[in-house]
Amino acid sequence: MSVPLDLVGVGIGPFNLSLAALASSVEGLRARFYERRPEFRWHPGLLIDGANLQVPFLADLVSLVEPTHPLSFLSYLRERGRLFPFYFAERFHIPRAEYDDYCRWASERLPSCRFGHDVQKVRWSAEHGAFEVDVLPSGTVLSRAVVFGVGTEPVLPEPLRRLKERGSATVLHSADYLGARDELLALPDVTVVGSGQSGAEVFLDLLRRRAGGLRWIARTPAFAPMEYSKLGLEQFTPDYTRFFHGLPEATRDALVPAQWQLYKGISAETIGAIHDELYQRTVGGGWPDVTLTPGVAVVAAERAGNGVELTVRHEQQGATAALRTDAVVCATGYAERDLDVLLGPLAGERDGSGRAAVDADFRVRLRPEITGSVFVQNAERHTHGVGAPDLGLAAWRSATILNAVCGRVVHPLAERTAFTTFGLAEQGRRAT
Repeated sequence: MSVPLDLVGVGIGPFNLSLAALASSVEGLRARFYERRPEFRWHPGLLIDGANLQVPFLADLVSLVEPTHPLSFLSYLRERGRLFPFYFAERFHIPRAEYDDYCRWASERLPSCRFGHDVQKVRWSAEHGAFEVDVLPSGTVLSRAVVFGVGTEPVLPEPLRRLKERGSATVLHSADYLGARDELLALPDVTVVGSGQSGAEVFLDLLRRRAGGLRWIARTPAFAPMEYSKLGLEQFTPDYTRFFHGLPEATRDALVPAQWQLYKGISAETIGAIHDELYQRTVGGGWPDVTLTPGVAVVAAERAGNGVELTVRHEQQGATAALRTDAVVCATGYAERDLDVLLGPLAGERDGSGRAAVDADFRVRLRPEITGSVFVQNAERHTHGVGAPDLGLAAWRSATILNAVCGRVVHPLAERTAFTTFGLAEQGRRAT
């Protein structure tokens, strides 16, 4: 076999694309990234007109680590001849479709990115002192380190998942929304399930295109705004990530669901746009033919003719009801993919819940005889907190991984990133 690469990335979403971009400026580093799709695509089913990123444009692939990098968002605008239009637009939060185009632009300028290549298996070779990575159609490559950036997968509530598995075309995840929108608009009644940003964007898009027959339900007790205060956002800094990683496992597990408004809420702008649309429909009298009900969980679902009958329960009321609808769009989030399929026997010690143990540098704990390193991106919420899927931490995490792979500082990182001090400083602690 050939001389081992320094780094192989599995999957090319925004996070491994960030890693590839920052790796491209490290002299002598031999890296390659594989993606089974034919080109870069980022949530194509949710690139709704008017939907913006929830993070500023500086949360691109590189800028928060290396702002002069040739693959920054501003470099993209310059090459597209759009710097002055962007300047006059005064946009801090860019459209999702623009971010998708930016990432595709960057991927096309990185020779290390190989699309149409599917990683089948990763195993350790003691003979070569490296990982053997089986890739279709190119064959097996060797690498000292592997980074899994395989993304997340859509999640449906259990009753609706079973219905979908039985072939119901009337149940879909919001990830597939745009491809089904015309069909949904032709139906008399549509229900959106889920109170996060995606659910709000789907509901708003349907609301603007339908006269009525629209319902929005969610388990959360309210259609609540996302935490977007300046100090609140410091929980998406490296400082907080390091603090969170140092907490006991049980404390971390209790914290993540309690912080739901940091990552499951709705932007104030989207909430305002929904209310404005509803208010406009009351001009001249009457109420819109639209229902919004929080605090409701779907507990059962059955096919009813060409549609669906949902059994829902309102937890605060303790009441149950049946809802008949023609289609259900589930904006019910995503789950981290099971890495065991790729890790297999490489995995070492697990945490108390059987999950991969991930160190502060995003390195997975492997069997002791393995001298190479496996890193993860967006598969470490249980060890690094709510910032794991946040685009604002992408460049910092990529730089942290590259520094670990290279065994030296190739991308200097700030020692402090927040005004908030998370936890008690060592010198301030007292014995109790």
